[in-house]
Amino acid sequence: MADNKGLRLSFVMLLVMALIIVLVLQGMSSLLAGRRLADLSDDAVLARIQPVGSLNTGAPIMAEAATAAPAAPAASAARTGEQVYNASCQACHATGAAGAPKLGDKAAWAPRIQQGMDTLMTHALKGFNAMPARGTCGNCSDQEIREAIEFMIDRSK
Repeated sequence: MADNKGLRLSFVMLLVMALIIVLVLQGMSSLLAGRRLADLSDDAVLARIQPVGSLNTGAPIMAEAATAAPAAPAASAARTGEQVYNASCQACHATGAAGAPKLGDKAAWAPRIQQGMDTLMTHALKGFNAMPARGTCGNCSDQEIREAIEFMIDRSK
């Protein structure tokens, strides 16, 4: 008799699970019935996956911009040695960063001054030890760099 009771319980559980599955499926179908299903025609699919942009292999898009001549860079006035020092050199030469001789430090500048302007220019233009080529002034002319060196020498004698 105990086996019959267990069999009945298993059968009831199976029926309850089947009923739940049927109810869930029925509820889902009623939800989907209210929804419009996506159009699966070829045209509709192609419209949905169409690229956002397209490649123009014909004439330039902006014909005016393509034919317009670029503006010539404005000629800048030469900067003084002090201006170049203040803009580019003082970051290291005011603080002594990376072994740079400080502006006004006669002892540090004396051996450098003794090497001569040609050597100082070569070091400034090509870089020396931790100093990068042209210091930190990539847009300085050679003359502006020379004037910056002369400014530092004058203040360090």
